[in-house]
Amino acid sequence: MGIVLNQSFKNTITTYLGFGIGAINTLFLYTNFLSDQYYGLVAFLLSAANIMMPFMAFGVHNAIVKFYSSFKSKNSINSFLTLMLFLPFLFIIPTGLIGYLAYDSIVNWLSNENQIVEKYVWHIFILAIAMAYFEIFFAWTKVQMQTVFGNLMKEIFHRVCIMILLFAVYFDWLSVDQFINGLVSVYVLRMVIMKLYAYSVRFPKLKFQKLENHLSILQYSGLMIIAGSVAMLILDIDKFMIGLMLPDIEQVAYYSVAIFIATVIAVPQRAMHQIMLPLTAQYLNEKDNVALEDLYKRSSMTLLVVSGFIFLLIILNINQLYEILPEEFTGGLFVVLIVSLAKLYDNSLGNNNAILFNSDYYKMVLIFGVLLAIMAIVLNAIFIPVYGIEGSAFATFLAVFIYNSIKIIFVKQKFNMLPFTMGSTKIVLTLVVLSLVFYFWDFPFHPVVNIVLKSGLIGGVYFSLIYKLNVSEDISAQIKKYLKL
Repeated sequence: MGIVLNQSFKNTITTYLGFGIGAINTLFLYTNFLSDQYYGLVAFLLSAANIMMPFMAFGVHNAIVKFYSSFKSKNSINSFLTLMLFLPFLFIIPTGLIGYLAYDSIVNWLSNENQIVEKYVWHIFILAIAMAYFEIFFAWTKVQMQTVFGNLMKEIFHRVCIMILLFAVYFDWLSVDQFINGLVSVYVLRMVIMKLYAYSVRFPKLKFQKLENHLSILQYSGLMIIAGSVAMLILDIDKFMIGLMLPDIEQVAYYSVAIFIATVIAVPQRAMHQIMLPLTAQYLNEKDNVALEDLYKRSSMTLLVVSGFIFLLIILNINQLYEILPEEFTGGLFVVLIVSLAKLYDNSLGNNNAILFNSDYYKMVLIFGVLLAIMAIVLNAIFIPVYGIEGSAFATFLAVFIYNSIKIIFVKQKFNMLPFTMGSTKIVLTLVVLSLVFYFWDFPFHPVVNIVLKSGLIGGVYFSLIYKLNVSEDISAQIKKYLKL
């Protein structure tokens, strides 16, 4: 776990710094510098691009991680990486042609409820390509066990640039239309910088040589399109469908703020995931089940402890946070609560996703994923017209809960391992007790002061209990290290 903890720690810092900048953008700059309508438009465009991204990438970013360590000779590695660079064009080129030929029909569908979307349809296509190739070049560095720079670009770079663009709008240096064009340019620039760094880590030597297992690679990449689409659908279909089904695109903005608050819980998983992916693939390729199970349990425990603390900070401070936001954005309390629970459950799975998508059983998991993506779409279609953004949050929660439960059961059946231990039960009980104790109690000060004081108190009590209960060797070691116990 040495390299995991080392790079995960660095990735966690950059990821949280990125989320901190994102929080300023999402909670304060967007809400005050853009109209609610244009904020909703930006959220809709990014959600649509995220849904398209797995198709544009053609599953290549997953295939690089899974197959890279299986190639030993320089020729085979170069041939493999060459294939990975050009494979996405099998989808990008036809999609671009269809978009050009059927442009009017696509525009009418996307802008049916909100005409403001009409002039920005091509922005979605460009954003999706930029996002896709960024992930491909990031995967290029992951397999070299170099994740820190890529994580910095993934979490910090575009958020800082967007912050600058938002201030430019505030000072009337840019119009809103220019801001949206600038936002697309930021994602393209991020992709280019990641490409240059990836090539500095390992410069590509183009070699068009047939690989022995090329059919397996193509099949895996094709199926990963489905897997990535499932993941992105569950993450972004709610915002996309809110923009399609509700006449007020501002609702996407209100929902996005609530989702962003809850998504902070996912930061530790995102940080650790970057280095767990190649390690998990390596253990699977080497058939080292002992190391795999150890990584499974440790990653689950570590993520549950850290994300549990973030869960407490969000749930126990949410009322004070909403006091300092514009009033129209404060209607998403239920969304924050239920999505936070879903994210906490998701984090508790550790490297479950990495095990499934890099094993020989990924096909069956994809079937489950497709069914659940369909269920998410159906549930959103049912609940959004009746309950609005709260209905969308509930639909998303159900889809994520069922999907994660199936993944745990499947790994247990095929690998005979579970991520949970008795320590997991202790952590959950600790979270329940502290939630009940602190939810209805606040300091009688300004909301910001209240949040700071209450968070410090919760942190002290929580980590003291975690240390006393000794639920995780890794966490206890880190507490000893930094508190010099």
